[in-house]
Amino acid sequence: MVQDTGHRAASVTPATPARVLLPSIVPAAAVGVLSALVLVGVSAAAEELQDVLWGPLPDALGIGRYSALWMVVMLVGTGVAVGLVVWRMPGHAGPDPATVGLDAPVLPPVVLPGLLLATALMLAGGPSLGPENPIITVNVALAAWLGARALPRVPGRIWPALAEAATIGALFGTPVAAALVISEALARQEIRGLLWDNVFAPLTAGAAGALTATLIDHPSFDLDLPPFGRPGWGDLLAAVVIASAGALLGMAAVRAFPYAHKAFAALRHPMLMLPAGGLVLGGLAALGGHLTLFKGLDEIAELAHDPDGRSAGEYALLTVVKLAALLVAASCGFRGGRIFPAVFVGTALGLCAHALVSGVHPSVGVSAAVLGILLAITRQGWISLFVAAVLVASPGTIALLCVASLPAWLLVTGRPQMQLREDGTPVR
Repeated sequence: MVQDTGHRAASVTPATPARVLLPSIVPAAAVGVLSALVLVGVSAAAEELQDVLWGPLPDALGIGRYSALWMVVMLVGTGVAVGLVVWRMPGHAGPDPATVGLDAPVLPPVVLPGLLLATALMLAGGPSLGPENPIITVNVALAAWLGARALPRVPGRIWPALAEAATIGALFGTPVAAALVISEALARQEIRGLLWDNVFAPLTAGAAGALTATLIDHPSFDLDLPPFGRPGWGDLLAAVVIASAGALLGMAAVRAFPYAHKAFAALRHPMLMLPAGGLVLGGLAALGGHLTLFKGLDEIAELAHDPDGRSAGEYALLTVVKLAALLVAASCGFRGGRIFPAVFVGTALGLCAHALVSGVHPSVGVSAAVLGILLAITRQGWISLFVAAVLVASPGTIALLCVASLPAWLLVTGRPQMQLREDGTPVR
């Protein structure tokens, strides 16, 4: 009996001493602040350019700011501008974005100016992508390059983890999202030690990034939808059905992704691929309206401002057009991420469900649809739950979302992802 107890005690994972963790605080915090400044700087520059391109410029030309003509001109022009950057700048603005996920490669510093410029032009010009993937890639490269010079004895694999956590924390304004993503990544690896010992430094970086972004930019994801009280059986049924429908809709785009990518890749040159993608995006914008442009964060707030202000058909059109725009923008070579436009798709789908069935509470419909769409597009379970929950800021939806995530996950797990290998085949 004594031997058995000793065996169990010996098998307990030892905790890392505080003296080992303490030296990581300063470099982790530095990475967090730097990563947030890069994100806020690129976003602010893109917003300034967007204000000019979609305001004084069309006004001076006597063209409607969001007329079909101007949307087509701007999106084709953005394709030309980004195509020039990809074609001519050193490093060609990084690898094919269809092959990159949130787990970014470490690129040489010479690539970063082109990637930053291509990202800022994309954000300002209107394609339906967000800043997350390219900014994570830039921050990972900067952290690895600067860290290797400032602290050469620190293992190089530490810096990408810190930069990813810091950027995710800055994107969502809270280190909770970073901690969830890190814990999910650690679960896929054989990592020794206690979970909180392993996430200590990345969580520090995420907290520093979130605080820096919050103090400078004040990010907010709460859509201010009508308050949701205690959930009932009808709410549970609605959440399960809508989340599953969102997962299936997202998987339709995932299945089409390699074919769309192959079609644009057949053009063989960025000065053909990106303008062609811009032309298709311009046609989609003319069909769906200006709300289907850009990364979608400001646009979902406009959608949610009046949940009953549109018909189910109008919400359905916005859903399909935005999803198609996401698919095209991600396939033709624009540098950007897929989380934010996917959130718009889920928001429109959830409000469509509310418009079809008045008994579906807007908060339940939006959060469940966003959950399903994100599970299909990102294959990140924790981040999907987190984003879906913070959009409605209602504790009553959390239990519903946890239950609804189970059938939605069964629909997407083990199937192709919205990320390709170098040979064009989908990652599973």
